[in-house]
Amino acid sequence: MVEDPVATALGQDSFPVRFDWGPVGAEALSEGHGCVIVVDVLSFTTSVSVATGRGMAVYPYALDAPGAEAFAASHRAELAVRRRDLSAERPWALSPASLARAPVTARLVLPSPNGSAISAIARGTVVAGCLRNASAVADWVLAQSFGASGRPLAVIAAGERWPDGSLRPALEDALGAGAVLSRLGAAGLELSSEAQVAATTFDALADVAGCIRACGSARALAAAGFPHDVEFALERDADHHVPVLSDGAFRAEGRTADPDRAPR
Repeated sequence: MVEDPVATALGQDSFPVRFDWGPVGAEALSEGHGCVIVVDVLSFTTSVSVATGRGMAVYPYALDAPGAEAFAASHRAELAVRRRDLSAERPWALSPASLARAPVTARLVLPSPNGSAISAIARGTVVAGCLRNASAVADWVLAQSFGASGRPLAVIAAGERWPDGSLRPALEDALGAGAVLSRLGAAGLELSSEAQVAATTFDALADVAGCIRACGSARALAAAGFPHDVEFALERDADHHVPVLSDGAFRAEGRTADPDRAPR
């Protein structure tokens, strides 16, 4: 098979640690023998980190895709709702603040427009990263020898969507990715130029939390009535576990409890 030099260059294949955006970036950069860290700071991966930290297995699912109820039923899982649809009967949502206080359920289907799509496309070992677990994720990557020769690592910022469906690069995801990449670069891993810029941007900011609070995504979320989700997302290194996708669900790496026996 003849290698496409353009695809190789755009896929940052000369570097063991790479960075890009969205589902297309994940498809271009991920390899079956490597690792992909999905970063969706103000919703999906922060919610996954909070839920898995409480012992839940989290199944990603495309937002508004048909069959969500049947999918949840087939996995004996609860189905999360939109933030605005939270109720006493449906206390689980794509909201880290609500998941921190919701009843613990063994399995949770978590529909999402961006992080779920990337998780489905990515090849290899898939990890949910955010500001809450950036150090834990980076240390886990180093312990697993990803980002070394023959074990490439791609950090993918999820971004958001404009009304026409096109990708909107989101500052919070760039900084969440930068937090992981900064630690990996400091440990001596070789970063692509794209990954270096994300790491350097993160390192250059004296007030990462303040910058994210003032960005469009966070202000929109606060204006919609969910400022607590922003604050949960900004708690740097509050979580010390690593959510890894296995058998269709994210689970906290190292947990030994059977999810069937988790309290509901």
